[in-house]
Amino acid sequence: MLLARKEIRRARLRFGLLAGAVGLLVFLILFQQALLGSLVTSFIGALREQSATVLVYGKDARKNVAGSVITPPQYEQIKSVPGVGAAAPLGEATFTVLAAGSEVDASVFGFQPGGPGEPTRLVAGRLPSALGEAVASKEDADQGFALGDTVTLPGGTPTLTIVGQTDRSRYSVSPTLWVTFESYTALRKAANPDAKGVLPSLVALTPADGTSPGELAAAVDATVPGVEALTRADAAAKSPGVASVSQSFALIINLVRLVVALVIGFFFVILTVQKLPSLTLVRAIGAPTSYLVKGLAVQIAVVLGFGLVFGVLLTAGAIAGTSAGLPISLTTSELVTNVVLVIVLGLIGSIVSLVRVVRIDPVGAVQRPSLGGLE
Repeated sequence: MLLARKEIRRARLRFGLLAGAVGLLVFLILFQQALLGSLVTSFIGALREQSATVLVYGKDARKNVAGSVITPPQYEQIKSVPGVGAAAPLGEATFTVLAAGSEVDASVFGFQPGGPGEPTRLVAGRLPSALGEAVASKEDADQGFALGDTVTLPGGTPTLTIVGQTDRSRYSVSPTLWVTFESYTALRKAANPDAKGVLPSLVALTPADGTSPGELAAAVDATVPGVEALTRADAAAKSPGVASVSQSFALIINLVRLVVALVIGFFFVILTVQKLPSLTLVRAIGAPTSYLVKGLAVQIAVVLGFGLVFGVLLTAGAIAGTSAGLPISLTTSELVTNVVLVIVLGLIGSIVSLVRVVRIDPVGAVQRPSLGGLE
């Protein structure tokens, strides 16, 4: 242990650079993880943060909310499926609206107050209960979606007043509004005056007592033709684009994790080779193998410890400086999982060095170098 500390003090720059490199890699892993979570949340947060545990799509929509339509006969059939506790229409459409004097594309969800499909992460104000009221994503407050602001279609009507704000409930990475289905109908008719009626995009369901969301989704699929029922988790995870984004980020994150193991492994292998004669001498004068192994383990722990602290601090600073339009955050479980993985990968990368130390033969300290058979 004393030898390990002295080596670190004597080679501060070398160990410091390695810890810094590990810290930068840890920062890259954590920031990419946080960015992935924030992007996915901005894509489909609205689906995850609403009260219905089962969402029913038109089958031709292929799990795309914007392309889904539920006809009146289908709606009546869905409501009568055994196991349905409550059902309500849920509409979604993208509108170009005027907010703070600028035109902005916003996703608008129309729900039935008191029924399934209400937003669940209300952080300020109240839910809309009348025509012309809306709840907006708080991430877009500075774009004209703050409490008390008004939002209109380019023609000037109808007008929506923001009476509440939600958190982590955006959709399609755009400002998201929640309105009553009556207000949603008014918006659709204002945008398309020739429309004879407004159909819901989805049907939001909650199961009756004794029925699980998965069982209810299966029952709807088996009973009602032309629709596809998904649990809330599946509706979010299987939305178009989510899987490809997640896979791309996962590939990058896993590559960086691999680099962490390789960097630590190569460093300690080279270090062990360089000081092999001195380690052999230490073994020859009576130091047990466990002493050398513990010393190397201490050095690995110091490098990983300082690297992790540096990486976490860099991540915290980067997250604090991100734009409110795409708020980036890292959950405690994601942080702990990645820290544990980095530690494990660092230890795996150091196995070769540890094995090399264990195999040191003290006899090598008294053996003369070979002269090619001329000695």
